[in-house]
Amino acid sequence: MEISFHGQSCVYIEHDGLRIIIDPFITGNELSDLEANDVDVDFILLTHGHNDHFGDTISIAKRCNATVIAPNEVANFVAAKGIESIGGSGHYAFGELKFVPAHHSSSYQENGQVFYMGVATGMILKIGGKTIYHTGDTWLFSDMKLIADRNGPIDVLFIPIGDHYTMGIEDAAYATNELVKPSIVVPVHYNTFPPIQQDPNRFKAIIDDSIDCQILEPGDKVNFN
Repeated sequence: MEISFHGQSCVYIEHDGLRIIIDPFITGNELSDLEANDVDVDFILLTHGHNDHFGDTISIAKRCNATVIAPNEVANFVAAKGIESIGGSGHYAFGELKFVPAHHSSSYQENGQVFYMGVATGMILKIGGKTIYHTGDTWLFSDMKLIADRNGPIDVLFIPIGDHYTMGIEDAAYATNELVKPSIVVPVHYNTFPPIQQDPNRFKAIIDDSIDCQILEPGDKVNFN
């Protein structure tokens, strides 16, 4: 299995010939190493509807004939564009996907109009014998421990450190060290815009030695060694 990071909260997973992208904010993202027209995937997974996560979903899905899996309101919005979409958790061709809580808002802006997109979520993915917890955008909350206990052990945690719109470095480190306790943690959702400028090395410095903190540049892959 291959897992790579592509700026903001965008994660790409390939396993057994199936290709998945999470929160494909590419166009307009100066930190992304991708071009939306070059992305070829089978599934697009979304944590919520904000433009910096929904991103290039429509164009990629139409070009690739990809299936979008998202919280129900987001999936309904996508379906209205003529794209195959599924709202909710389930067992899919790539493995198991479970949407879990995140403390954040969710809306989408298109042509000056704002669309309400339900509640924001995180997601648990079980693929190829690995369990991945992508928190989406969230503040610190104690039920992250319950999520990890019920679905873990967590092999890889993607967690925001940008502050301002999500948890910052100290809260993200607490969630990692005390609540989720993954094998690997990857900080995301930072440095894309001025309000979320952070030094990921400051996050790494306060992560427990038992947890492998991997600071990935866009295009880098998670190292399971």
